[in-house]
Amino acid sequence: MAQITLYLDEETQALMEQAAKASDMSRSRWVAELIRAQVRRQWPRSFLEAAGSIPDFPLRGADPAPETADVPRIGL
Repeated sequence: MAQITLYLDEETQALMEQAAKASDMSRSRWVAELIRAQVRRQWPRSFLEAAGSIPDFPLRGADPAPETADVPRIGL
């Protein structure tokens, strides 16, 4: 397991310790969970590279569906 060193000012350290305690986690685990959550928010590079890569993909509104007559409705 890798170890890192963080340099935090006193106010930030106090906030981190308070949040970790409120979450019932160690400081190390709290920081690791924060990193995981932040990384999960990003789309994978392969997904971003796929955007627009299908030249004949039908776009909404490009070929509108033919209009059809409404069916008769039954009264209640």
